Amino acid sequence: MKVAIVGGTGAFGLALAKRLHELGQDEVSIGSRVADRARASAEEIGVTGGRNDEIVRDVDLIVLAVKSDATLGTASELSQAIGQTPVLCVASDLRFTGEGVLPGRHQGSLAEEVARLVRAPVASGLQSFAAANLADGDPGDALICGADDRAKELALELAGRLADRAIDVGPLENSRALEGMTSVILNVNKRYKAHAGIRLTGLP
Repeated sequence: MKVAIVGGTGAFGLALAKRLHELGQDEVSIGSRVADRARASAEEIGVTGGRNDEIVRDVDLIVLAVKSDATLGTASELSQAIGQTPVLCVASDLRFTGEGVLPGRHQGSLAEEVARLVRAPVASGLQSFAAANLADGDPGDALICGADDRAKELALELAGRLADRAIDVGPLENSRALEGMTSVILNVNKRYKAHAGIRLTGLP
């Protein structure tokens, strides 16, 4: 599969690109607003790099891995370049307070807003993955949701290479729960000085 990681120079995007490259089943490219930054990071891990609008063309799946506060702006800017290519949104809207990390919104999700900004089908997932766990190869279960079968199948295929299990958790609206779960995991990690992930019990 040809995979473009928008925001691939960030901690999560870079860890994802590195792990996929190590697994050797996908052709991976990473993007940034600044082409030279993307190419330098890509060279370090053995993939290709370029500007975000360059790498999203002629690929099978686009992973939107920019920071949450840049997700909607980036999706809007790249809408034309993305076209109809399926998108996997991995971001979560969060609020960092003195009491801990909280969900950033009370209704809807970033992934649903991305789906309104682009013409492409959108899936959501991997919010429970930590960059450190991707690097270690033990991120927990990969939870994926989406309304479009094509986008979800590609996202599940990719996620299945990263985790022992890639699990379809329903329509795109369930991204609200996945994104909210990120705040829970971050609070757990801070409290217990860990890199927790998610595993579902009772599945075959």
